[in-house]
Amino acid sequence: MIRKAQITDVKEIQKLLMTYASRGDMLSRSLSEIYESLRDFYVVEHDGVLMGAAALHIVWEDLAEVRSVAVIEHSGRKGIGSRLVQACITESRGLGLRRIFCLTYKPDFFAKHGFRLVDKAELPHKVWGDCIKCPKFPDCDENAMILDL
Repeated sequence: MIRKAQITDVKEIQKLLMTYASRGDMLSRSLSEIYESLRDFYVVEHDGVLMGAAALHIVWEDLAEVRSVAVIEHSGRKGIGSRLVQACITESRGLGLRRIFCLTYKPDFFAKHGFRLVDKAELPHKVWGDCIKCPKFPDCDENAMILDL
C-alpha cells in the first residue's frame, strides 16, 4: 500500500535512509529534518512493515525535487521504487509544477520514468542547499536529471 507518511513512520524512514547514506549512496537525514519535511514523503507499507520511502520537495514555483528514494534491500526490483516515484510525479502534475529533478546514482531507473540527464549547471543554485551537508561536496559525482511535465 502506498500512502502519505505519518508521524509514526519517521523513525523507520530515517532507519531506511541511513542504510543507504552510510554507504554514501544518498544524503543522511536527521530525525528533525524528516519531521519538518514529513508532508513531502510517501511510503509503501506491507503487513505493517515500511518497504520504501520517497519525498517530493518543492523548490520553486515551477520546480520540485524527487529525493530520498529508498527501498528495503530485500525488496528491490518489485516495483516499490517505481510506485513511489510515480506518486511524486502525479502529485507534481496536480500541483501545476512544470519540472521535477533528481540527483542520483541510478540514472537508468529514473530514465524509465521519463527523466533525462542534464548538466548540473542547468539547475538553479537554490537546489544546492542540501549539498553543503554532503561529504562529497563540492565534488559531486551524482547525475542530475530532469523530467519536463
